[in-house]
Parts: sequence; structure tokens; C-alpha cells
Amino acid sequence: MFTGIIEATGRIAALQPRGGDLRVRINTAALALDDVALGDSIATNGVCLTVVELPGDGFWADVSRETLALTTVPAWRVGDAVNLEKALTPSSRLGGHLVSGHVDGIGEVVERREDARSIRLSVRAPDELARYIAHKGSICVDGVSLTVNAVDGALFELNIVPHTAAVTIIDGYRSGTRVNLEVDVIARYLERLLQGEAAARSSRSGGISAAFLAEHGFGSA
Repeated sequence: MFTGIIEATGRIAALQPRGGDLRVRINTAALALDDVALGDSIATNGVCLTVVELPGDGFWADVSRETLALTTVPAWRVGDAVNLEKALTPSSRLGGHLVSGHVDGIGEVVERREDARSIRLSVRAPDELARYIAHKGSICVDGVSLTVNAVDGALFELNIVPHTAAVTIIDGYRSGTRVNLEVDVIARYLERLLQGEAAARSSRSGGISAAFLAEHGFGSA
């Protein structure tokens, strides 16, 4: 688990295709690795990666086909900057929100504008994730825990304060930038709980629908 509070930015140092998947080397720069062991997890742009080698100035990790299909990893290039966070420990401060490092989908920045010293971003989420994004709720964008300021369908708005822009890769976002999204896990569990007994027999359904809610007494006058 992670908190979505970025500890440092690093860079992609190497990308090695391996029989259909990928091995990646991350130069961790200012991120201390003295307390990291083989098998530990490091969130890299919000993607939970398992450390398989520790060469001294960073780490190597394997990226599965599942991760390649669901994240922006296939677009990574050597030299790209990435957000880094080591896994949560029992003594860590939970300054953001609980983040699993399991990316739900890819969003796209559709607008960036300056707002005093802050940056305002409008991001389009995949349609299937829109129901999990709530006004003033939490969302993880490339590993960064952020508060949703507004929602309009699958579009949501973020306010990036100067500190966050300075210590993450967000300052480099422009219209068209693709980002990894992880929705709040509480929203996913709530959806599952609301299905009740139907959860056991609705494996092919798309989740909670208007018809489902009406059938169970929600939304009626």
C-alpha cells in the first residue's frame, strides 16, 4: 500500500523487452534505497513495481502484460521522469489516501490553465471509471494523491498547488498527456457491497446500473 505522497522523482534508465513483457530500470536519484530489499514495492507513476535487482543507483523491476495493457508504461522512454514512492510502513504518516498501486485505467489531460500560483487541470477518465469519481473525493494520478475539485461526466478537475507541481512530474503535463488513474478503493468496495447477494451471480454485469438501483428502491420519489 501507498499514500500517494511522492517522495522523489526518478528517471527511466533502461527498458528491456523480455518475451512479451518488459524489464525496466529506474534511476531513483534522491530516493534513498537503504531500507529497500529485493521483493519490496515501489510505486512508479502510480504503478506498484516489485524490486528484483538493486544496482545501487536505482532498481530493476519486471512489468507484466497485464500492467502493460492497463497503464502508460508502454509509452515510457529512457530519460522520462517518473514519480516515486516507497511502500507504506506502520509508522508512516497517511498524508494522502490509501493507494494500492493497481492502476484502474488511463486518463488524458484535456486542459491546463494557470490559477494564481496553482495549476488547474481538466482530465478525462475512461467512461467505466466515471462512477467512482466524486466531488471532493480522492483520486490517484500518476501516483499522486489528489482531491477532485469538480466532476462533469467523465471529466474531472484538479487544483495543483505549487509544492505538488515542484516535487512531482505534474508540472510537465500538457493537453494530451496520458496519465495513470487509480480510483478510491472505498468507492469500489461500496459498489460491491450495494450489490448484496447479487454480487455472487452478476459476474458479467457492468456494475451498478440505474435499473439495479430502481429495483432496490433507490431514486424513487
